[in-house]
Amino acid sequence: MTGLGEGNTEYGRKKFKRSRSHFTDRITVAGEDGWPVEAGRYRLVVSRACPWASRALISRRLLGLESALSLGVVDPIQDDRSWRFTLDPDERDPVLGIRFLHEAYDARETEYPGGVSVPAIVDVPTGVLVTNDYPQITLDLATEWTSLHRPGAPDLYPERLRDEIDEIAEEIFRDVNNGVYRAGFATDQDEYEAAYADVFHRLDRLSDRLAERRYLVGDHITEADIRLFTTLVRFDAVYHGHFKCNRNKLTEDPVLWAYTRDLYQTPGFGDTVDFDHIKQHYYRVHTGINPTGVVPAGPDLSGWTTPHHREELGGTPFAPGATPPGPPPAEETIV
Repeated sequence: MTGLGEGNTEYGRKKFKRSRSHFTDRITVAGEDGWPVEAGRYRLVVSRACPWASRALISRRLLGLESALSLGVVDPIQDDRSWRFTLDPDERDPVLGIRFLHEAYDARETEYPGGVSVPAIVDVPTGVLVTNDYPQITLDLATEWTSLHRPGAPDLYPERLRDEIDEIAEEIFRDVNNGVYRAGFATDQDEYEAAYADVFHRLDRLSDRLAERRYLVGDHITEADIRLFTTLVRFDAVYHGHFKCNRNKLTEDPVLWAYTRDLYQTPGFGDTVDFDHIKQHYYRVHTGINPTGVVPAGPDLSGWTTPHHREELGGTPFAPGATPPGPPPAEETIV
């Protein structure tokens, strides 16, 4: 998530474009890129405002990697020096010892010209950025970090379902995850209306799919659900008004609203969501869209814990033998 949005992005008077992650090294069992899986070696840096970083937060919780992969959380408001560790004592990350995330980027590549984005994984011994490749980070947490998973961790990327997960995840990315940004940062009417149409066409298709099944792929939570959830949970708070995706609210689609509440109430999902960070970031950082910086008081959040009745469709959050994660560590609890 860069200064004006998640991932690496380009803005201005030209069409919105999301560029590829620049640092795509992988942390694997074999360590082909020089980064072997190792407990305690790496630090995951996130913004709780960012949907791409939220994927990694959810995966880490579900898989029980809290003790193996430490967590740094940045202030939801950046300045022109990038994401800041102002939430920590002395305004420094207590593990990395840095005040700004760009310091880890600079340690990897001097005068790197791109945006400083989250999620980012940093090598603790050297302070060097390892990767900001947000699509691959969660896949590797699910498949390469298995030796460090908690007992009862779910399989979020089952091999037999990977083709279907990949296909639906690509549709979700193109039309929903990225679609809301294309609408929100559109600089002309036609560009905006095309993105708006894509968003709601895909949401309607997803609503139809989820009307008869509890989860997107198979009978249990997978990577596909994580990728959709992080946009849906932000929809009414920021995308409906701030990004002009206002045909209807999430709460006005009975299927998607129940589906998102079902996930929100599953340990590992809702306990990673910080609505205050989300609203503070979008409404105060996106000054081109909201020049006053006024943060809306709503929406009402009381409905998130109401019954969803999705269990009537069959399926369970976790497959037999898998269990929910325990409570988050005290230092990571959102209050």
